[in-house]
Amino acid sequence: MINPPFFKTSITFLISFGLGFSSYIFINSAIISYLTITLHKVINYFFMKIIKHVFLVLFISINFFSCSEDESTNTNPPQEQVALEFRQELNVSYGTDNDQVFDIYLPANRTLQTKVMILIHGGGWTSGDKTDMNDLKELMRQDLPNIAIVNMNYRLADENNSPYPMQINDITSVIEFLNNNQSEYVISDDIGFLGGSAGAHLAMLWCYAFDTNNNSKMVASIVGPTNFTDPAYLTSNPVLDEILETYGIDTSIPFLEEISPYHQVTSAAPPTILFYGGQDPLIPTSQGVDMESKLTTLNVINEFTLYENSGHDFGIIELVDAWNKLKTFTQTHLE
Repeated sequence: MINPPFFKTSITFLISFGLGFSSYIFINSAIISYLTITLHKVINYFFMKIIKHVFLVLFISINFFSCSEDESTNTNPPQEQVALEFRQELNVSYGTDNDQVFDIYLPANRTLQTKVMILIHGGGWTSGDKTDMNDLKELMRQDLPNIAIVNMNYRLADENNSPYPMQINDITSVIEFLNNNQSEYVISDDIGFLGGSAGAHLAMLWCYAFDTNNNSKMVASIVGPTNFTDPAYLTSNPVLDEILETYGIDTSIPFLEEISPYHQVTSAAPPTILFYGGQDPLIPTSQGVDMESKLTTLNVINEFTLYENSGHDFGIIELVDAWNKLKTFTQTHLE
């Protein structure tokens, strides 16, 4: 590579030498100086142009590679979040009593928008167990795979423990436990309820009178009592009398209204689906018919099905029909 200062010096020498030996041409020293200075300026001009060009190329190259690296970094797809797997926990304790436990089934790929269905077993408020709801739990896991399921036990009533408000308080404790562990379980605070018999009564009563945050998006009642002031309950009937006696000695009308979903429901109630049997010896048909009428009057979304020939338990045909309706209702209002 040519050294620029040496290049300028050589040009000047050659010019001076050539001019010195051109005796037939007379050029005075002023002209020589002028030409020399001019050539220096020309050489400096082109030299600076070369330097500027080099720096320009370097600058463009640096920026090009820098931008290429940035673009490469920005266009790389973000690291994919690991999908959550199915998870279950059995007999999770939400209180100090042995009956204050629940099973939870968390679907795969759940998010903080995943809804929760709470199952509440029956048994006349004095008996029963969450395992009684296992068939419904398995149907939900199969046909509604995006919903989390909580199958709960609650404290059972006896001669020393009235079911109300004890069992309502247990439902509240479960809801609070789920809310406190929402991030751990990766679920939303939107919930639905599915109850059978006494469990259906508790589910409706909690949704209608105790859901202060309006988190309930639906409630399903399978042969659940709704109105303890119903004349059918107040007539002499050994089975019905036993149900009333379970609630203690206070059978006054104000108390019966307080524990009756029919008397506690308001226009803010969640969508409700009802299933009853026309030949049920425990739950009069009027319990479902009157509840449906009250919900309609309040403009609450509801569905009502009466299986005329069924009792407190449904046959296989009725069960299939009920599940298909319940599944569609859940997909509409909870999933």
